[in-house]
Parts: sequence; structure tokens; C-alpha cells
Amino acid sequence: MTTAGIGFARPLEFLKVRQLSVEDFKEAFRAGVSDFMKKPLLSGLFGLIYAIGGLFIVYGLIIAGQPWMIIPVTIGFPLIAPFVAAGLYEMSRRYKLGQSFTSGDIFSVVLRQRGREMGWMAFVVLFIFWVWIYQIRLWVAIFFGTRPFSSVEGLVDAVLHTGNGMMFIVVGSVVGTFLATILFTFTVTAMPVLMDREIDFVSAMLLSLKTVTSNLPLILVWGAFIGTLLLIAMLPAFLGLIVVLPILGHATWHLYERTIEDTSAAAAGETA
Repeated sequence: MTTAGIGFARPLEFLKVRQLSVEDFKEAFRAGVSDFMKKPLLSGLFGLIYAIGGLFIVYGLIIAGQPWMIIPVTIGFPLIAPFVAAGLYEMSRRYKLGQSFTSGDIFSVVLRQRGREMGWMAFVVLFIFWVWIYQIRLWVAIFFGTRPFSSVEGLVDAVLHTGNGMMFIVVGSVVGTFLATILFTFTVTAMPVLMDREIDFVSAMLLSLKTVTSNLPLILVWGAFIGTLLLIAMLPAFLGLIVVLPILGHATWHLYERTIEDTSAAAAGETA
């Protein structure tokens, strides 16, 4: 959907960030659940794709002889969830407009994002995920030496029963939280707005930053809520993501609609 009057030159001029309330977050989540229930098989398919991706990464680490990386990769895996949810945003957008659609319609929209600004946002997301993986390897080398662990159990034992284990947990948690916060700050509304409008990805990230700074306490709680649900959903072999990811994806779209107000239509009406 392209909004007339919104372009690459001055996209933020017409987009206003609203002050959100607790009720806005509750309603967005309820709407997310409602959207999931409308077409649970199609919504769940996006969660299934994400879950299969997680299992594939775990299997790849085992084959590569780096099973100890399973835990840090799994913890960082939710970082790429916003991009995977693109199809869910499109479904919620069409529900709101009262448009009927097929699974082919949704997947065709997702595929078209490669030629739009969403592709650049995917690069940003994957770069942060790469930084997460690299910094884990760095802290492991600093606190435990360069000898690789042969198993997940070996890493867990070193963390729990060595003098440097607690420092590893503290430093890793602080850096990980920082990276997750940065990514969430620049994507919370950036992904949906890029699905909805023809603006550049930098402007979308700045709009997302403004969303966070304008609603800082509540939006950070929302981010922690999303991260916690995703981590819990991954515990049973990633299978919980089949339901949790779609609900959160739909809810993110509805929160975006409640957050970003387009004032260009009002301005056009005044000058008409």
C-alpha cells in the first residue's frame, strides 16, 4: 500500500508518533490473537518456517562440530523475528481493509520485499545477529580460552563451575541486552511501516527510534514481553513458535497502526 504524498524526500514530515497507553498494548495483543484465529494454518505456517529455520541452524552447528554454540545461537535467534513476520503484517493489513486473500497473495507480497527497502532492513537485522554470535565467541575466548568446547554440557559446566563463569554470564547478558534493545528500538515500527509505505529504510528506522523515545517505559516493557515469550516458545524444540510468533507478528502490526498517525490526509483536506 502506497500513501499519496509520502515519498523518499520528506517521509517523516507527515508521520506523527502517538503517545501510547497500557490499553493500546493490550488491544494490540488481543487483535493479534484474533488475527491468528482467522487463518491459523496460514499464520502458523510462518511460525513453522521460523521454527524449521531454528532446527536447521542447530543441526548445522552439530554437523560443524560446534554444539556448544547452540545455546547462544538459540538465545539470539529471536533477533531476526521481525523480518520473518513480514507476511503476518500483510495479513493483518488486509484484514483491517476487509480484503480477501489467498496464501499465494501473501507470499507474493513477501517475495516482492526483496526489491524494496525491506531488503536493507533485513541486512541490518542479520548484521546485528552476526554481531551477537561474534561477541559470544569473543567472550568465550576471553573467559575460557581459545580451546573449543566439544558439547553443550561442556559450556554449561564451564559457566557454572569455573571462576570466570559468572563474569561470562554477566558480561554476555549485558551486551546481549544492549544489542537486543538497539535492534528493537530501530525495528519496532520500521518493519511494518516499510510494508505499508514507500519510504527509505533509514527514515523508517528513525521513525521507530522516535516511537521508542516517545513511549520509552511502556515500549521497553513490550519489548521484554515479546523477547520472553519468544524464548519460552523456543524451549520445546522451537515448536512453540508456530503459535507465538504469528500472534506477536499480528500484534506488532496493530501496535504500529495505533502508534503512527498519517497527517498528510488531514493536511490535504485543509488545503482542498
